[in-house]
Amino acid sequence: MDRNTVNIIKIGLSVLMAGGLLWLSFRGVQWPAFIEGIKSCKWAFVALSLLIGAVSFWIRALRWRELLLPIDPHTKKNTVLNAINISYVVNMLIPRGGELVRCGIITRHSAKDKDGARLAGFDKVVGTVVVDRVWDTVVTIFILLGVFYAFRRKWGDFFEERMEATNFSSLWIILLLALAAVLVVVLSYALRSRGGLFAKVWKFFHGIISGIRQSLKMKAWWKFITYTVLLWTCYWGTSYAVLLALSGSGMGFESLGPLDGVFLMGVGAIASIIPVPGGFGAYHYLVSASLATVYGIPPEQGMIFAVLSHETQIIVQMLCGAGSYVHETVRRTAATETIDKK
Repeated sequence: MDRNTVNIIKIGLSVLMAGGLLWLSFRGVQWPAFIEGIKSCKWAFVALSLLIGAVSFWIRALRWRELLLPIDPHTKKNTVLNAINISYVVNMLIPRGGELVRCGIITRHSAKDKDGARLAGFDKVVGTVVVDRVWDTVVTIFILLGVFYAFRRKWGDFFEERMEATNFSSLWIILLLALAAVLVVVLSYALRSRGGLFAKVWKFFHGIISGIRQSLKMKAWWKFITYTVLLWTCYWGTSYAVLLALSGSGMGFESLGPLDGVFLMGVGAIASIIPVPGGFGAYHYLVSASLATVYGIPPEQGMIFAVLSHETQIIVQMLCGAGSYVHETVRRTAATETIDKK
């Protein structure tokens, strides 16, 4: 089975999973009531959520740039922002495909050393993405632990039911994949002297490790930490703004406050781990289920929050991604014309 066929199968399975989760999420929705609920929201707060979402893209770009600067000090802010924005759009079509695309954009614009090699080689940039994602995972865990401890009596049943429902299957899959990755690295290192595939695999992993090590040499750690705090504040802001948009609608959101916005933000972060295009289905199902289980808000009303939160951010991602794609196209065209003139 060739590579293209495997990729098509993966995408197909992701789409089917997203479709199944969407069906589970929307199957009990009464559409007239759903539409009335959407109409009753305060659109000024929805617009605020959109704005905060757009700001979060810029902050994420600034944070990632701090990881890239030790590798290529010439990395420009607009290049990193374009890479982030375009990656979000690609992820809507191909789960995790955007991560590779954004690495490619950075590498294409990277300066060259005296030997003509890119300072920010693709494998090194992948290493910075690993660090970027690890930080997000750590922050998500700490946020969820903090919120769970603060409201452990109120929310304990939700986590207990979800853990029993999964039977830890997802955790076992993650552990097995991690073990497989470690075995591949060890084998590639041990057999690298034989050349061929093992040497290529080890070279790729070595590049990733090199990228991680170099990115950890950041001179301004305080900037990275500050951007991380601002980024997650934005994520909370998008969630809480939608809660404010639904307050006074008579759907049970009036009692939810800022800390509840943190909880829903954490649930959304967990949903983003599920490999479906753009988080469709996974976000809707988990968020509506959490609202129903923890707060007693009916699923059809919880879906109103899920749709407003998710689809508004999808709109922002598409607009920003389109703008960045146009900008990258113009830059590429201008660079080609300059080379032709020379």
